[in-house]
Amino acid sequence: MSNTSTDLGKENIGKLLFKLATPAIIAQLVNVLYNIVDRIFIGRMPGGDMAMAGVGVAFPIILIISAFSALVGMGGAPLAAIKMGEQDNDGAEKIMSNSFSILMILSLILTVGFLVFKEPILWAFGASEATIGYATDYLSVYLIGTVFVQIGLGMNPYINTQGFAKVGMMTVTIGAIINIVLDPILIFGLGMGVKGAALATILAQAVSAIWVLRFLLGKKSILKIKKKYLKPDIKIILPILSLGVSPFIMQATESLVLVSLNSQLQKYGGDLAVGAMTIMSSIMQIIMLPNLGLTQGAQPIISYNYGAKQMDRVKQTFKLCLGLCFLYTTGMWLALMMLPHVFVGIFNNDPALMEITTWSIKIYFAGIFIFGIQVACQQTFLALGQAKISLILALLRKVILLVPLIFILPMVIENQLFGVLLAEPIADILAATTTIICFMVFYKKTLSVVDANEKKI
Repeated sequence: MSNTSTDLGKENIGKLLFKLATPAIIAQLVNVLYNIVDRIFIGRMPGGDMAMAGVGVAFPIILIISAFSALVGMGGAPLAAIKMGEQDNDGAEKIMSNSFSILMILSLILTVGFLVFKEPILWAFGASEATIGYATDYLSVYLIGTVFVQIGLGMNPYINTQGFAKVGMMTVTIGAIINIVLDPILIFGLGMGVKGAALATILAQAVSAIWVLRFLLGKKSILKIKKKYLKPDIKIILPILSLGVSPFIMQATESLVLVSLNSQLQKYGGDLAVGAMTIMSSIMQIIMLPNLGLTQGAQPIISYNYGAKQMDRVKQTFKLCLGLCFLYTTGMWLALMMLPHVFVGIFNNDPALMEITTWSIKIYFAGIFIFGIQVACQQTFLALGQAKISLILALLRKVILLVPLIFILPMVIENQLFGVLLAEPIADILAATTTIICFMVFYKKTLSVVDANEKKI
């Protein structure tokens, strides 16, 4: 890999992870701004509490759209990195070009499907008479930019996986800056309200998409999108989708979780409880995305060295990544338990919303300290190309544990709103414990098999 900006097979692991993860973490933190900045401004509109709840009802659909970009981008990028480690750049370009074609097809299907059925979906997702107008206004504009979301989020992993982490960081940084500048102009200056927030977001995503394509079609990129490889090839697509199913489910089931939470919170706490969840989902992004940035920085190192049969470097990278993820989530847990009102105040200063959200945070995030371990283990399975194990772990926390608990606990706990919120920490702790046990068994087995095969050769 001598012609890339970073030698994934030789450089010091600590320096290499810092070099790749720092831009990825910054990129993820900046990416949080897309939704958080919208909510900060929306929360300060007249009737901001109901507008906040309306956008929160629409947010599961936005998560589903981004989940499809993860299906392709995070499914194909590790495979491309493994091909590069095997010195097969042509094979890596086939994967990347096919991924682009899949994203274009998905963009069309998602845009048409959600535009046609958005209103009944929003009602099913927990909208009320007070919030449905805000939800439809926001979503109607946002859906027009689906193609930009798919390109920007779905193809950017192919920049990072080549070792160009700073270029990948700029993809979201440029978009976020544009979003921050346009939000107050469109929301307040032009009086567009939530429609202005959505328009600012898709314009920012459009610029990010152009940036990604300009790089991947340019001279600096090692891998290039090539016309001859754009025709979908089932032999290439199936492995991409197979590996991408895990991150897809991680994000798509986040939508399922929000829908379940919103419906139960609406039932037991009303619109204010849904507004509180909108704020808490933003805080969850602040916790989750830097962890994903760190694991994205580790992914090219793990995948490349796994393909190159350098198992010691794979092990070193994982251990360092695991420790950093755990330290971060533990630090965020302490901050949330001690200063919940500070986090709430970023989004809204309505006394009623402030009170219910501050109370809810201490319950909802009680088990988040262990979340970093689960993310590190699950993303490492992805980097190693272990799709089935990663899929099982992705399903465990949300589908098998969290969603059922959201409906079961209010039936057995007297304070039903407390029961809904308590589902999250219980699921976090049980899922992380199971993940650690599975990882200790399968991770050791996977690497020992590769070591044994290498010795035979």
